[in-house]
Amino acid sequence: MIRQQRKSKAIDNALWLNFEHRTTDKVYGVVQSIEQDYLIIPKDHPTVFGETFEILPDSYTSLDYDRIAEIFADRNTLWFWEELQGMFSTANGELLRFILAYDIPLEKLIRYSLSARGYDKDQNWVGFDKAKEIWLE
Repeated sequence: MIRQQRKSKAIDNALWLNFEHRTTDKVYGVVQSIEQDYLIIPKDHPTVFGETFEILPDSYTSLDYDRIAEIFADRNTLWFWEELQGMFSTANGELLRFILAYDIPLEKLIRYSLSARGYDKDQNWVGFDKAKEIWLE
């Protein structure tokens, strides 16, 4: 069980845990505690009975600037947000402007990079040819 003060951070944490455990049967959810904070718990936890879980989003496509500012202002940022922030904050500003100015398809660059590692979407070694089929579809 993980305790968070903010619902949005608890949801982010649960989404990461669900991604991290995507190859297992473990599924995490978020419930509000009687102390009014939020708990991230496995949905099959024995103490969970009739709890109403928060609805987790399917993606971050609706992530707006206010939410990004909230994430990065957090003194105890979740590790994956901190890594993403670090990737962009240390990148050359002209390179970032170039990416935006010419609509560089970051998703394609990421997919190419992942295909070159030889793993599938669940981090299983499949070889370079199969990884290319998987990631560059």
